[in-house]
Amino acid sequence: MTTARILEELVAGYQSALSGSFETDRDKSYRPKSIQTLLAQSTRRRWRHLAEERLDSVKPTIPLGSRFWALLSEEREALSQMLEGDSVRPTLTSLRGRSKDEPIELLDAAYWMKGCSSLGRLRYAAILRIGNGKSSSSCLVDVKEGVTAAAPATPKLEMPRDNAIRVVTGAKALSPNLGERMVASRLLGKAVVVRELMPQDLKIEISRLSPEEAISLAHYLAGVVGRAHGRQMTSSQRRTWRSDLAKSHKASLEAPSWLWSSVVELIGLHEAAYLDHCRRFALPAAA
Repeated sequence: MTTARILEELVAGYQSALSGSFETDRDKSYRPKSIQTLLAQSTRRRWRHLAEERLDSVKPTIPLGSRFWALLSEEREALSQMLEGDSVRPTLTSLRGRSKDEPIELLDAAYWMKGCSSLGRLRYAAILRIGNGKSSSSCLVDVKEGVTAAAPATPKLEMPRDNAIRVVTGAKALSPNLGERMVASRLLGKAVVVRELMPQDLKIEISRLSPEEAISLAHYLAGVVGRAHGRQMTSSQRRTWRSDLAKSHKASLEAPSWLWSSVVELIGLHEAAYLDHCRRFALPAAA
């Protein structure tokens, strides 16, 4: 029931954001207490917190194991050339208030096995040193392959053909503070997105929230997406989109919302595909 209420609040929060004013941004008083607590906690985080969370170590090395895999020599060489090159350096140095000519050195790197997004695609973690001597600093960088969009693009608007540029463009529109930390590049003949991971980046662990907190958080986060989408529309486009959403959303068990139906269908497809995978591959391998 908590999941059902979360999905309902996602729709409600999104629609509510589209109905709001786009003249000024809302202040933090509109944020749920759980979000305000997370933001206050994030401002106190430092490099060692990020290293302990992502790398299980405070040393500037990436521990190889189940999550991080050793690189081929050609992979390491390609990563070094890209991260130290002119296409990426200006973004990484500017984030730390340094000159774009400051040197960048690759200290360590590994393939990052990170869920479905890394299967069969380029995904790397890299530790860099920016600057020279005592004034230098370390940073952790995520390199991820830009893949073809699953959603169709409207023929009325021009969409970047390069998948990494499309991802960065979308990130800047959805979350400017995040998008400005990302840059599109090329690695091993493929489009990739390079992003510095900051100590202030905190993931929300939903298992640690009460049902009430999770529901409140769903409404707020859906509102973030709703305002991001609304900023890119005219007032008439927002009215039309709100009207379309209202027609498709009926908050009752007899007529479930489009979001609930989509999620249930997706879970069913996922489970069916997983069972078929077990029958075709896991079972013969075990035998």
